[in-house]
Amino acid sequence: MRNSQKRAIQHYRSRLALRGLARFEVLGRDADRDLIRSLARRLSEDTPEASELRASVSKSIAGEPPKPGRILAALRGSPLVGTDLDFSRPHEQGRKVDL
Repeated sequence: MRNSQKRAIQHYRSRLALRGLARFEVLGRDADRDLIRSLARRLSEDTPEASELRASVSKSIAGEPPKPGRILAALRGSPLVGTDLDFSRPHEQGRKVDL
């Protein structure tokens, strides 16, 4: 690439940064190309509709917040619940160390 081309790209990207935009690459299915581009175009606008769309997409991707007590519920659902396992260990004094 020639210096003039590099300079043009650098100026273009700096103008984007001044507008609060950034250029990035994503991977996706070829069938979703138009959808991703239209979504990015709508999100780049500084409108109330873009804010609503951003919130809606964020909410659908994030899913539900984790519910408290799920670890306890998983432990209670363990197949070992109700079995009388003895996890006690004999108490030992340890060894003498000569320092």
